[in-house]
Amino acid sequence: MRREPGANETVDVRAALSRLRRDSGLPVAFGGLRAGAGCYRINELAGTETAVLRGLDIVRGNGLGGKAVALSRPLAVTDYSASSVISHEYDAAVAAEGLRSVLAVPVIVRRRVRGVLYGALRRPVRLGDRPLSAAMEVARELEQALLLQDEAARLLSVSRQPTADDPARWEEVREAHGELRGLAQQVGDPLLRQQLLAACGRLVTASSPRPGTDGPAPALAPRELDVLACVASGATNAEVAERLGLRPETVKSYLRSVMRKLGAHTRLQAVIAARRVGVLP
Repeated sequence: MRREPGANETVDVRAALSRLRRDSGLPVAFGGLRAGAGCYRINELAGTETAVLRGLDIVRGNGLGGKAVALSRPLAVTDYSASSVISHEYDAAVAAEGLRSVLAVPVIVRRRVRGVLYGALRRPVRLGDRPLSAAMEVARELEQALLLQDEAARLLSVSRQPTADDPARWEEVREAHGELRGLAQQVGDPLLRQQLLAACGRLVTASSPRPGTDGPAPALAPRELDVLACVASGATNAEVAERLGLRPETVKSYLRSVMRKLGAHTRLQAVIAARRVGVLP
């Protein structure tokens, strides 16, 4: 079964190839993600002169990229078509683009290879540590972006499930809300961030306003709400700071402001008050 990358994944791969060219000094970069069992499709190109590589399916074990996938480690060859350490199923496409020196780095998420990135030159030169290290760093960044997207998809799935009167179910929803708000601050794609925050809004709407709510909800700043959502999930100030990329003193400052606005004297009172007025699920 073929799997086409989502829009957010495509954006991340495209950005990774741009960084790979910039940081490695290699003028050509291309790559793609898993398209099926043991198969990875090249769907993004940067610096190429033709489109011959686009849509090429890389089978696990075949060619340079397929071998890098099978071994789960980066590989490089000085002259692709003449190399004796790889198989040559893709020589025609590589030659058509005029590539000679090529490196390939697997993209590994949760111990599974999710994709492969390539960097290349149009002359046979032994690739040193700099381009290989740069490509590995870019792959690690892409791995983190894909991991965040996986977690976002999981939490969005939770937010779309119908809620019930089961207290345990509501605890899961509340935990997802806190994680979603924290995750939204980490993703680089503005569209995905907007989707996460919209999901947060749905979770809040599904549980509020509560009957008998007295008066309008106080206006909490987005960062105050981020902090309070983390606190509601049981995080300590130090954990909130790490999750949101803030200093612990900044977290305390936001909490003081939140408690003042909600008329609360403790963290727990602030969470209860926020749920009562409908700003937390």
